[in-house]
Amino acid sequence: MWKEFKSFAMKGNVLDLAVAVVIGAAFGKIVTSLVSDIIMPLIGLISGDTNLKELHLGSGEAAVKYGLFLQSVLDFFIISFSIFMVVKLTSRFRRKETVKVEVVEPPAPAPEVALLIEIRDLLRADKQRESEN
Repeated sequence: MWKEFKSFAMKGNVLDLAVAVVIGAAFGKIVTSLVSDIIMPLIGLISGDTNLKELHLGSGEAAVKYGLFLQSVLDFFIISFSIFMVVKLTSRFRRKETVKVEVVEPPAPAPEVALLIEIRDLLRADKQRESEN
């Protein structure tokens, strides 16, 4: 069982996934800081010092804190847009790195060879007709 686990854990896909999770967590922290430390204060300045997290209906324990929900939705859109831009940027670099491979068609066969190929195909067709009858 240990050998099976070791071979599973050392496969390239599992290691790639582990690296992606760590990088994703770090990227999430960066985007969270971008939202909470830069974008939301700017929105607060524009909207007159409104803090979305403090918006609520009701009072005390029965308060519906819709501001937290709005903040989460805004965070989601900013994070998804940031990820979109990173993916778009990396795909642009990958396109530049790809090497264009030109498909070279083989030269046409000599006339004698083309004639022999045609005769072979005709003979095969005749054999098939004979076997069908």
